[in-house]
Amino acid sequence: MADKNAKPLMGGYMMSTQLMEIDGCNRCQECMKWCPTFDVRPDRPGITPMYKNAKWRELMARTHSLRAKIFGPKPLNDDEMTTFTEDVYSCTTCGVCGTVCEAGIKTVDLWEAMRPNLVDRGNGPYGKQSFFPKLVQTDKNPYQAKQEDRLCWLPKDAKVLESGKIAYFAGCTAAYRQQALAVATVRVLNALGVEFCMLGKDEWCCASAMVRTGQRPVMKESAVHNVDAIKDRGIETVLFACAGCQRNSTVDWPLWYEGYIPYESMPLSAFLRDKINKGEVEFKRPINYKVTYHDPCHNGRHLMHLKGKDWCFEAPRQVLQSIPGIKFQDMVRNRALQKCCGAGGGVKAGLSDLALDCAKARVRDAEEIGTEIIASTCPFCRRNIMDGRNAAQSSVKMLDVVELMAASMGLDTTIPENPYTKYQEQDVIVCEDVCKLDTVERKEPGKDLVGEAH
Repeated sequence: MADKNAKPLMGGYMMSTQLMEIDGCNRCQECMKWCPTFDVRPDRPGITPMYKNAKWRELMARTHSLRAKIFGPKPLNDDEMTTFTEDVYSCTTCGVCGTVCEAGIKTVDLWEAMRPNLVDRGNGPYGKQSFFPKLVQTDKNPYQAKQEDRLCWLPKDAKVLESGKIAYFAGCTAAYRQQALAVATVRVLNALGVEFCMLGKDEWCCASAMVRTGQRPVMKESAVHNVDAIKDRGIETVLFACAGCQRNSTVDWPLWYEGYIPYESMPLSAFLRDKINKGEVEFKRPINYKVTYHDPCHNGRHLMHLKGKDWCFEAPRQVLQSIPGIKFQDMVRNRALQKCCGAGGGVKAGLSDLALDCAKARVRDAEEIGTEIIASTCPFCRRNIMDGRNAAQSSVKMLDVVELMAASMGLDTTIPENPYTKYQEQDVIVCEDVCKLDTVERKEPGKDLVGEAH
């Protein structure tokens, strides 16, 4: 049996420019001041960008440097590789390091290029992340749910077309675990007279987790299928209420799809902001709560240079500020410098304790400004921050922007009874004479092998 330590670390998934970026790190340590995982693990400098770059350079040099070519390669120590792999996978790929990088390194792309090389060597992925490919290949979603149940949450009186120019891509979590978000989205679009379609059982997991964790082979099948399903319906605009799906459809699907993509991916908050600005939205109830907004990394920093900061950062805030009764205030770290919730990059599945500590830190940020509701546009941020809230025994609630909008519009967002009702666990806003916050507790444990992570 071949010695694993003798197997070199390859850089095959890296572009030549990324290899130069590793050498281009000037070790200024600015990234260490902003890194959300280092913030809660200050005894682990190895997880920071500066140290990861230095270690990667050192490991590669042992087998690929001029010295190695002349005198022979040095074997890689197994314990050392295990530690380095954990350091690389302790990153949420939030991208704040790239935002503040003095050398202009595109860090998210760099970390996502490192991971498949570790997977190929047999060091990655990490923890429960190894379940991702099988689940997505077999069930087309990470929850072991049935594809024919994709629209089981849809109210009978909701109007959804088979095809059309506008589509709502719900995503796996809204379809199976946070159905309040899906129902609220459909109710708002119906109330605004928007004619839209959904893919139903033809909607597959966006496969974001595959790219984030370095398990790339599954990605092409999901990307090609979803793009073709959208094109077959003549769709011109796809609305996303999931930050992970939005990011993947905008950045990753085009990399795997060989052909023209004729539609535009649009965050739901930007679409609704436009409707509000045109005077098409009628609010009926005040939401008398103090609200803050948590910027998801995936449709914030990851997309701000592609879609613009207005779409990524201002649109959801303007929707919230248009809702009567809401007292809005940003947390100290917001927009391009926001602090990650801790769930991204597969950290929730691979290192759940780290994800939880990051979430608790974000909850403390909200408590510092005395907020009652953290609003966001990411189901994964919602799940992780709720876990952090529970662990910290905080009273702060976590809701999606579109749910607050639906409540103020006086819409019925009751989730119809379905096979996944018992797995629902989410904060909700219930409005009768006045609007009150509540929490729906899960009645049964679900088959959440990957910890509802991405």
